[in-house]
Amino acid sequence: MPLLLCEIALNLDEDEALLPELIGRELGVAVGTLNNLRIVRRGIDARRKSRVLRVFNVEFEVTDEDALLQRHAGHPRLQKVKTLELPQIVPLTRPWRVLVVGMGPAGLFAAWRLARGGAEVTLLERGRRVETRVQDVRRFRSEGVFDPDSNIAFGEGGAGTFSDGKLTTRVKNPWHRQVLQTLVDCGAPEAILVDAKPHVGTDRLRLVLIRFRQMLINLGVAIRYETRLSGLKVKAGRVTGGVVNGGEELPCDSLVLACGHSARDTYEMLLAAEVAMEAKPFAVGVRVEHPAGLINAIQYGHERHPRLPTAEYALTWNDPQTGRGVYSFCMCPGGEVVVASSEPGGLVVNGMSYLRRDGDLSNSALVVAVRPEDFGGQDALAGMRFQRRWEQQAFKLGGGDFCAPAQNLLAFLGKGKGPLCSTCRPGVREAELCEALPAVVTTGLRRALPHFDRRMRGFVTAEATLVGIETRTSAPLRILRGENGQSVSHAGLFPAGEGAGYAGGIMSAALDGLNIGEHIIRSVPTGSYR
Repeated sequence: MPLLLCEIALNLDEDEALLPELIGRELGVAVGTLNNLRIVRRGIDARRKSRVLRVFNVEFEVTDEDALLQRHAGHPRLQKVKTLELPQIVPLTRPWRVLVVGMGPAGLFAAWRLARGGAEVTLLERGRRVETRVQDVRRFRSEGVFDPDSNIAFGEGGAGTFSDGKLTTRVKNPWHRQVLQTLVDCGAPEAILVDAKPHVGTDRLRLVLIRFRQMLINLGVAIRYETRLSGLKVKAGRVTGGVVNGGEELPCDSLVLACGHSARDTYEMLLAAEVAMEAKPFAVGVRVEHPAGLINAIQYGHERHPRLPTAEYALTWNDPQTGRGVYSFCMCPGGEVVVASSEPGGLVVNGMSYLRRDGDLSNSALVVAVRPEDFGGQDALAGMRFQRRWEQQAFKLGGGDFCAPAQNLLAFLGKGKGPLCSTCRPGVREAELCEALPAVVTTGLRRALPHFDRRMRGFVTAEATLVGIETRTSAPLRILRGENGQSVSHAGLFPAGEGAGYAGGIMSAALDGLNIGEHIIRSVPTGSYR
């Protein structure tokens, strides 16, 4: 069984070829006796700007592992490699029809899990296949032509298709490695298997999606695009099918609802069908753009270095006066700000970056927590209406043509002025962002920014631009489900992923989709397994 030595540090001027020598020196073994060395994790330690380190975990084999472990008993960074046992995919014992609604990560991986278990899977997507969707988004960004059915929110791959493609998550799940490997098998870079902060990039994600689609087709999954779930068929309290495009009925034994956090008409349909839901907290704010070299210099002490990735950051502060969290979210190094509107008359922004993350500007959301008591209503859709109200205000403030309202960071703080430098297309227009934000959000941001500047000296600068507004940090509601994964009000309905309120990013949504697929397999009556 291989051994693992963790946290092996290299200076920026040292090559990875030195790793065997460092392992041999630390453990007192000849380099020639180390076999099958493999980097399993790599990251950056930038806590000391005067000595930024690259840090590696390395697996290796030696002839007498037990003797080496005994000689180094108590070594805090040396251990045996634990065998990763994935949950067994066991086939169904009877036919089972499943409708999976939504082709974001939750829907894709739920379909993959179910099809491998032998279910008859039909996968529905209200938007278009990714090749067409890319052209629609490109037309919107260059000409301002908005398509409500094919945009940055809707279409194959979900909202994550036009994002940074981050694959980090705090969720502990035995399927984590399987998700990464499946993405690599579909064309994602192999580096995601070892990077401490893996990402795919929106450009590579498009290729991954095409190959993932073919993999599902090979498994027998029927895929239907431009097919919107418009109703549920219910008999004796159990979902027995879905109604699509306003009329066609598709029977099923189970329905996976992985609709994404922007499917507002779906939320309205669920409320009318009396599906159990509740409003939940989320966050609202802006995107901040800085020169990438500035963020690199703040984080690394180097504006550019060939052995360092474009720098990231994560900032948090709790406002002692309100108890609200203020934090950065979905940071996109060397990326772009994108208009991610999903309906006409509303303006919402998000961040996106490519695999190389080599753009001139870096951006991140800066958001403030909002609560159900802020929404101005008591029902499950109050948060959705709250989002829409402020998005419509931002749309007007930006001029009504999908240009985003923007303001120099110093001007937002009332401490000066500066230029607007933004990657956002179709464009930005200078505006007072406080007019597009709830008062609690404006106040929270203005209080937090000086604290952020103390954490990252130079963060508050005339070189930074704020672009509004960010409202889709997570779903504004949760579709209630039990421990068996089913809706607490409608048997046979399995809410999944970010839109259902159970995930926050590509990886956690994919894992939740797998989890729901497993619940369905186990729910099949008269013996789920052979």
